[in-house]
Amino acid sequence: MVTLAKACVIADKALEKGRILNLHPLSVAVLDASGCLVVFKREDHSALLREQIAQAKAWGALGLGIGGRGLAQRAASAPNFFNAISALSGGRIIPVPGGVLIRAGDQSLLGAVGVSGDLPDHDEACAIHGIESAGFLSDTGAPSDPATPAR
Repeated sequence: MVTLAKACVIADKALEKGRILNLHPLSVAVLDASGCLVVFKREDHSALLREQIAQAKAWGALGLGIGGRGLAQRAASAPNFFNAISALSGGRIIPVPGGVLIRAGDQSLLGAVGVSGDLPDHDEACAIHGIESAGFLSDTGAPSDPATPAR
């Protein structure tokens, strides 16, 4: 379960990683398995839409059961499907890296993290760092990701 305490660790460590990498100001959303926002943190000077983008990265990954990197790969090969999913979800899905699933050691799905503010690959690295710092497994949806279950 992603408790408030664990969600705060995830967000704080993701932001810390952004400072270590000297990234643009970040925003971090941590959702539980039901898609409810547990914690949201934004750095000073984070751009106006970053809250919505971070939540959409996490919500999309959680809603489709695959991390943002995997979603991006699928969106590239099936754009009509993702246009339909975007419409169906009211625009709440952004299929790019930076939305990472949170998994337990047994691979059960616990929630998702969305990070926004820098390049998608950098956002994803911060999300992974936060998740793993809290003792969970991160699942980006990439086939090479060890936490991505076989489909």
